[in-house]
Amino acid sequence: MHIIKKRDKIISNNNDSTPFIVITPVRNEAGYIQRTIESMTAQTITPYKWIIVNDGSTDDTGKIIDYYMKYFPWIDAVHRKDRGFRKAGGGVVEAFYAGYERIDTNDWDFLIKLDGDLSFEEDYFEKCFQHFDKEEKLGIGGGNIHNVIGNKLIPEKSPLFHVRGATKIYRRQCWEMIGGLIQATGWDTLDEVKANQKGWTTRTFTELLVKHYRFTGAAAGTWRNLIKNGKANYICGYHPIFMIFKCLKRLFRKPFFYGSIALWHGFISGYFKKTPQVDDKGLIKYLRNQQLRRLTGRSSIWK
Repeated sequence: MHIIKKRDKIISNNNDSTPFIVITPVRNEAGYIQRTIESMTAQTITPYKWIIVNDGSTDDTGKIIDYYMKYFPWIDAVHRKDRGFRKAGGGVVEAFYAGYERIDTNDWDFLIKLDGDLSFEEDYFEKCFQHFDKEEKLGIGGGNIHNVIGNKLIPEKSPLFHVRGATKIYRRQCWEMIGGLIQATGWDTLDEVKANQKGWTTRTFTELLVKHYRFTGAAAGTWRNLIKNGKANYICGYHPIFMIFKCLKRLFRKPFFYGSIALWHGFISGYFKKTPQVDDKGLIKYLRNQQLRRLTGRSSIWK
């Protein structure tokens, strides 16, 4: 049973300066989503609309969302039928677009994809938007994900240009230029690569900590998650030489050796199974060029 804080008044949107919309796809997040809702509703600036997409949860996720909707008119919910399983990658994007279709205004400057198992400081969005105000070519940004494991906060290691899919903030002009999200595993890399290809910059705001309570892959396990990551790299069109170096580097991270095998297995299986890659040859060419530049020490999206 999940304890919900009692409220006695309706709280309106408090933002008159930066119009933004948040979409949160969730599935069976009853143990975490209250933290996210409490963080969001405590923000110094709140969204015009926060659309939470309950993607067929079989726990109390839907009930928790409906409870908070009564007190925050700017929270909206989409309840989808249970498909019977968690659909990785493309399923998240599919649920995201179920929320996107509920947007009832054209007056927004930023669109945010936010997971339902996070918590963050009350000025998180205010500080994020300060970065966008200072950098007019910043197209995608977001906070620094730290996984909560026991009593420890473990930062996720990613290139600076990569913003984790758990907290993505899209400037509207950038969103429209990249054409939204691709419904495939690896969507949260392809959007950034395409943004950089179009002349935008993308980066994580390292000083803005975001706590992630069910870290990426926890629902599936380490081995399966690394295989999934390798498959995503194949679908995105990673250069095989870059992938070899990535797997070699992975040898020195836990789980040692085992992790590299899983990553390579996921990648190479795409060739054997003839898995379709992203249908954008120009994007793949750009990505591979950037990867080769990275390997040869030249300037790239990795800097």
